[in-house]
Parts: sequence; C-alpha cells; structure tokens
Amino acid sequence: MARKHELFMNKKPSTIIELLDQIEKAAKNDKEQVSLNEILDTVGHRSFGPLLLLAGLVTLAPIIGDIPGVPAIMGVFVLLAAGQLLLREQHIWLPRWLLEQSIHKDKIFRGIQWMRKPARFLDRWLRTRLTLFIQGTAVYIIAVVCICIAAVMPAMEVIPFSANVAGAALTAFGLSLITKDGLMALIAFIFSAGTFGLALYHFI
Repeated sequence: MARKHELFMNKKPSTIIELLDQIEKAAKNDKEQVSLNEILDTVGHRSFGPLLLLAGLVTLAPIIGDIPGVPAIMGVFVLLAAGQLLLREQHIWLPRWLLEQSIHKDKIFRGIQWMRKPARFLDRWLRTRLTLFIQGTAVYIIAVVCICIAAVMPAMEVIPFSANVAGAALTAFGLSLITKDGLMALIAFIFSAGTFGLALYHFI
C-alpha cells in the first residue's frame, strides 16, 4: 500500500542546516540502513520547497548522489511531487517501493558533514527578494522545469557530474521556495540549463 503525505501544511525546515539536522536525526537509530520514509517522517514531507531541497541535497552530495540508483530514485521522487503540485493535489502520493528505498547511515553522516560548510554560507546569503519569480504562476513553471530535470535524471547515471548539477538545480529551487528568494530561483534556472546541456551534449 502506498502512502499519502500532506503537501502544503508545513513550511519547515526553513534553512539548509535545519534540513541537514533533521536528516541526521532520522539516521540516528539502531539500524544500518535509513529509508526515504524515515527521512520524510522526520523532515515533515508537507511542502514542495523542502521536498525539492531534500531531493537536491541527496543528489548533490558526492558521497550519496554518486551511489548507483540514487539519481534515478530521486528523479521519480521529484516527478511525483512536482506532477501532483501541477495537478493542485493537497496530498502527495508516494508508492511503498519508493518509500522503502534506503541508504547506509554512514554515507548519510558523511554526506551531511560534507554539506555543512557550504550550507552555513548559503543560509547567511539567502533572503526574501525578487518574489515575482517564486510566487503564483512561477511556482508551476518551477514544477514543470523540475519534472523535466527528473525525467532525465535516470540517464545521468552514466554522465559524469551531471547528477550533481541536477542536484544543485533542485537544491536551488527548493531554497528559493523556502526562503522566497527569487534570485536563487533564477540561479536554479541556470543550473537547470546546465543539466539539460550536459544531457544533450552526451546523447546527441
């Protein structure tokens, strides 16, 4: 049986550091593997921004994102979340097989440690500005772009560094929605163009 998660009720976490702390909390258990469902239960899985940020950070971190299969799994995750946002669903549906996907906790801890320094810098730099690019119709444009990124992520398993660029785009989109920073959304569109450029260069 699949599960449904509320999509728009909770705006936390509000920073990258908060999200990293929550992922780390989910990994602090007695099991060697940490599932996506356990992470979502800790993060909150209730708004589009944090979900994008989670998918982006998982894909961006070299220690985690370079694990075979992770970019494809995160692609499906983003595809479902963004697609249901476009359909104006109030809950996000995730299949059980996706929720049960897991990563060894040591890789999660190492990935979080790698991310903390750039996370602190970004958290200080982000602020509310250029909100035209993260409100109303702009949110649905972001969702469409994220769907396009998600669609090519499985192919990025064989393109060096492309998954990390896709992760940077998703991370930037997630941050822009969480902090209402339109400038970060514009940066995310640039990373998105880089993602598609790498894919086209490799396959055409």
